[in-house]
Amino acid sequence: MASGATASAGGRASTARRGGRVPRRGARITARSLLALLSVAVLALTGLGWGALGVLENQLNRIDLREGDSARQVPRDTATDILLVGNDSRTDAQGDPLPEEVLDMLRTESASGLNTDTLILLRVPDDGTSPTAVSIPRDTAVRRSGRSQKINGVYGLTKRDRARELRAEGGHTAEEVERLSKRAGVHALINVVESLTGVGVDHYAEVNLLGFYEVTRALGGVRVCLKRPTSDKNSGADFPAGEQTISGGDALSFVRQRHGLPDGDLDRIVRQQVFMAAVADKVLSSGTLTDTERINDLVAAARKSVVLDSSWGMMDFVRRMQSLASGNIGFVTIPVSDTTVRNSAGRSVVTVDDERVKEFVAGFGHDVGPSAPASETGSPGESPGGSTEPTHRVAGRRLVRLDGARAAPSAKPRSEGSDGRDITPEGIPCVY
Repeated sequence: MASGATASAGGRASTARRGGRVPRRGARITARSLLALLSVAVLALTGLGWGALGVLENQLNRIDLREGDSARQVPRDTATDILLVGNDSRTDAQGDPLPEEVLDMLRTESASGLNTDTLILLRVPDDGTSPTAVSIPRDTAVRRSGRSQKINGVYGLTKRDRARELRAEGGHTAEEVERLSKRAGVHALINVVESLTGVGVDHYAEVNLLGFYEVTRALGGVRVCLKRPTSDKNSGADFPAGEQTISGGDALSFVRQRHGLPDGDLDRIVRQQVFMAAVADKVLSSGTLTDTERINDLVAAARKSVVLDSSWGMMDFVRRMQSLASGNIGFVTIPVSDTTVRNSAGRSVVTVDDERVKEFVAGFGHDVGPSAPASETGSPGESPGGSTEPTHRVAGRRLVRLDGARAAPSAKPRSEGSDGRDITPEGIPCVY
């Protein structure tokens, strides 16, 4: 169970209000990917040692963004697009299985599958205006090899199929099979994301369960608030209502739980939203920047669990993260059409209108001007303008812009939880 229930000034963010009508979905902030990236950004923010970054650059795991001379599916536009991926792999970044004791800490079991349960396209306009993180729900239905499937399975299934081919060919070491099959999975995922969003992926970053666990522990935990108690054996979640500090296994359960929540995966994404805002607050305003030991722990977590594309230099990466950490960051999700559809296997999928998604994502490749209220229809052409939702402030400045697409029309209205609050007096949003 999560620890502590006293108030804290950390973790201010906003989330969508819940009422009798279809709830307006606020930003969908993914935790696993951005957490590991923040661990590297901390080094730059402290000014502690570009030499250390040089060492880290040589130790990070790399992957080729594109195979051979393969061309981009779409031409480059006016933004740098970074695909951030959080996977549920039970291996480390080198492909080695995690020990049983580590799996116990992660509250999971060994499994041969690989799902990318967190997908976020970070759009950084070339004109220096505010970046936007565009989240893609894990159950989004896409086409792969002429068949419909969930987007979170594209990476893992392609990797599995390619590994089988390589083993059948013979002449490959286990390390080569792992490296080549993983590259095939990454390329397939990038192709699907480019086809869905209409923009080309310029850079790629990936983090696994172990990285999330270790980064949250290195931070010393963050503050969250729940509207009601919740327990779920699938994720290991066991939390009381109200405010609490979570890290490690508790934090992982918090952002992974979807069973037992009113809107399932959509509520999980909202949890990731508020958790990420709390992490940003902890990193930038609670003494983390002057704690050498904590910084070393954060960097160690990145070294063990982060994969970057081979064309992305560490210095460029950190400079990019510096600019993100010092400005406004918007977090949104692609518009969805329906969340009640079942595929041929009887599993729920999220359907989208491809053209709406492309129009929506294109709106974040440049300066979209001053914020304006989001419409009731959630039109993709109107959402980029912003909303009247409160913002998350860190060190007196507006850090996180909480705009977003609306939920699908099928989302279920519901009343407030037993805790009865949307946000605490200290600014911590209460979620399901």
